[in-house]
Amino acid sequence: MSDPVASASSEQPQGREIGRVVGEGGPTLIAIAAIHGNEQAGITAARRVVERLSRDDVTVRGELIAFAGNVAAMRAGRRYLARDLNRVWSEAQVAIVEARAEADLDAEDREQLEILSAVRAAIARATGPVYLVDLHTTSAHGVPFALFGDTLAQRAFVSALPLPIIMGLEEQVDGVLSSYWTRQGCITFGVEGGQHDDPGSIDNLEAVLLLAAGAAGLFARGAVTETRAAHALLESSRGSLPRVMEVVSRHAIAPEDAFKMEPGFKNLDHARAEQLLARDRNGEIRAPRDGLVMLPLYQGQGDDGFFWGRAVSAARMRASEALRNLRLDRFLDLLPGVARDKADPSRFIVDLTIARIYPLGVFHMFGYRRIRNRANELTVERQQEGQRV
Repeated sequence: MSDPVASASSEQPQGREIGRVVGEGGPTLIAIAAIHGNEQAGITAARRVVERLSRDDVTVRGELIAFAGNVAAMRAGRRYLARDLNRVWSEAQVAIVEARAEADLDAEDREQLEILSAVRAAIARATGPVYLVDLHTTSAHGVPFALFGDTLAQRAFVSALPLPIIMGLEEQVDGVLSSYWTRQGCITFGVEGGQHDDPGSIDNLEAVLLLAAGAAGLFARGAVTETRAAHALLESSRGSLPRVMEVVSRHAIAPEDAFKMEPGFKNLDHARAEQLLARDRNGEIRAPRDGLVMLPLYQGQGDDGFFWGRAVSAARMRASEALRNLRLDRFLDLLPGVARDKADPSRFIVDLTIARIYPLGVFHMFGYRRIRNRANELTVERQQEGQRV
C-alpha cells in the first residue's frame, strides 16, 4: 500500500477541515470536534491524531478526516450563537435549512450546511465502512465516557473501547448529530472527554480517537505503539463507575426555571436517595433513589439540567443482545396496552392506563430508548440504522 497523504492546519482551524490522512482502500473515520463552540479540546486532539498517523512508520488504510463543528461559535468562545448546533439534526430540519434562502440563514444554519457538505463528500469517497465520532467536553470535571444510539453495530464498536458507556443518553435529546448520521448509514458514537478547560481532556479525546481508528481498521493491530498508552489511560480513568450505565430520565430546564446545580458533582457521579442535586424556582430537587447523576450543568447555556441513570449488568447486556438477535420485539404489540403506530411501524404507542403492569425496562431490552410522554400514553422508539446511498 502507498504511504498516507496527510494535511493538518495550524492551532486554530482556518476553515472546516482540521486535517486528514488518506491511504489506499479501506474504512473511513470522520471526527467532528467543537460542535459546541466552547468545547475545543477535540480540535487539538484530532490534530494530534492526524499528525501521528501521518508519520512514515504507519501504513493507513482508508481515510481519517477531522472537521471543526461550530466554527463561528468557537471563534467567539461560546457554545452556540443563535441555537444549539447539536439539536438540529433531523431529516425535516435538514430539508428546511437546505431549502432556506441565503438571506434567511442564521449562524448555525450556515454551519450546518457546511458540515452536511463536508461529511457527505467524505462518505461519497468512502471505499469501506464509515464511522463517525463526535468529540465533546463537559462543564463538570470527571471521566471520559462514550454514548451512542443503541444499535447492535454501535454497541459492538463502542464496547471495543476501554470507556464507561452510557446507553440511552443520545435518545433523550432530539436532533443530535451522531443520531442523524447513524440513519445515513454510518456507525457513530459521541465521547465526552472531560472538563472543557482541563488539559487532560485533550489527552483523553486523543486516546479515544486513536483507539477508534484502530478498532475501525485504519491501521494494523500493534502498528501504532501509542495505542497501548491510550488504552491504559482510558482504562485507569473509570474508577468506581460501572462499565455500562443507562439513562432513566432527563431533567430539562428553561431560563425562567432559575436552575442551579449543587456544586461538586462530576460529569458522572454516584448519588444517594434523597441527596440534594439542584435547586430551581420551585425549591429543592433531590435524588429519587440511589443512582447516578450524569452531565450536571455548570455553564450558562444549555437546556439539560442533568440526566439521571443507573448501572446495567453484563448479564442484562447479554440477554438484551440475544433478544434483539432473535427479533422478539416483533411481538411487543401483543403486550396489554401496546400498539404499533400506524404512521410509523417502528414506533410503539403505550397506553399508560393499561400498561402500568410492566416497567419501561422491557422496551430498553430491545433498544427502544427514545421514550416521549404524550397525555396518557408514551411513544417508544429506537435508533434507526440507515444505508449509505
